[in-house]
Amino acid sequence: MIFSFLRSSSLLQRMMAVALLGIALAAVSAHAATVDPKAAPNDFVQAAADNALNALKQDKVAQAGDLNRINQLVDQYILPYVNFEKTTRLAAGRYWRQATPDQQKRLVDAFRNTLIRTYSGALANVDQKSTMTMQPFRGDPKADDVVVRSSVSQSNGPAVGVDYRLEQTPSGWKIYDLNVEGIWLIQNYRNQFAQQISQNGIDGLIDALNKNQVKQPS
Repeated sequence: MIFSFLRSSSLLQRMMAVALLGIALAAVSAHAATVDPKAAPNDFVQAAADNALNALKQDKVAQAGDLNRINQLVDQYILPYVNFEKTTRLAAGRYWRQATPDQQKRLVDAFRNTLIRTYSGALANVDQKSTMTMQPFRGDPKADDVVVRSSVSQSNGPAVGVDYRLEQTPSGWKIYDLNVEGIWLIQNYRNQFAQQISQNGIDGLIDALNKNQVKQPS
């Protein structure tokens, strides 16, 4: 079950597994939804999650952890609503400005693939009896940066809070960070990125990510 997976995994694996579980549970019984990035933040996250899982639940290859198929589903159902470039830029911090445009692109791709590898193992561990509840939105829907909160409940474990940080863009909302049990994804990678870059440069970090040599926070 998913909580057994969480207890035996690193912090980042637990974060991504629970976040993916939250996305999955939102759509267990949902039909395809129209995703409107200009809708209210909670409605946008819910609709995007609904569509992502509807595709996942029908794809046995992805559920088995096939990275190529997961990449295809991410490209189609998740990538349009996530700003991976901003996620990577914030994790890289001041070093982002030192990178060339080509290095920036390769770093985004390498980090994205790292995250996909991290949570792919959780795909086969979704508890069908679990539920996800979107928390009331308490921010200003007209703000440029908001947090959407949800709670994942399971029969064999306590509820887990999963927060999504969104930014307002000309095309609507984009997700760029997530928080599981009080830990933000970007924050957990920032120190490792800085250490790798200071020792080996931007290309060294890209190489380490591609070789899966960047340790997951524990």
